[in-house]
Amino acid sequence: MEHIFERTERLIGTEALNILKNSKVCVVGVGGVGSHCIEALARSGVGRLAIVDSDVVAPSNINRQIIALHSTVGKNKVDVMKERIFDINPNAQVEALCRFITKEDPLDFLQGCDYVVDAIDNVTAKIHIIEYCKQNNINIISSMGTGNKLRPDLFYIDDIKKTSICPLAKVVRRELKSRNIENVKVLCSKETPKVDPLSGSEKRTPASISFVPPVAGYMLAGEVIRDLCGL
Repeated sequence: MEHIFERTERLIGTEALNILKNSKVCVVGVGGVGSHCIEALARSGVGRLAIVDSDVVAPSNINRQIIALHSTVGKNKVDVMKERIFDINPNAQVEALCRFITKEDPLDFLQGCDYVVDAIDNVTAKIHIIEYCKQNNINIISSMGTGNKLRPDLFYIDDIKKTSICPLAKVVRRELKSRNIENVKVLCSKETPKVDPLSGSEKRTPASISFVPPVAGYMLAGEVIRDLCGL
């Protein structure tokens, strides 16, 4: 009888599929990038997922987030995503945490993870998560800025020290350097942002479009899967 991961197994092999089934991946941030990353991880057979986000689905999310529909507006993002994961793979183990990450957060939910995907925009929380993972020898990949962009083909994955152009990556590089944190894998873009995220002294929400953040999410998921399976 055909099983839901049969075609994946034919591509990567039984051993790799079993690795994914027994791996735990945490995705912090269930937004335009994170929601699609989680979707790809679930559809690839990752058996244990932890998902973290404090927000509810808003109408402004509908243009790019896989969990955002008129029927889900107002619901906790992690609850909607958890339900979706179970609809994909009823045998998955899912830990859904409606939690806002601060620099004081003990990040206890990251213990036991085989891989962490940082898909949040808050720099303080992002640095805190990266630092924790490096100190505890937990594999991590961090997403840099995906807003204000129209060219998903310009995304790439590399060490943070090799990034340029991206304003968020510049800040993260500086903060990591000040903490002597090295060898951090990130997803970044070579595209110059189309809209300045700062207007005078007032911060603006980055602009976005349907076909850019999802590509970043799928690239992150692909990197995680290849790393876990040694592909």
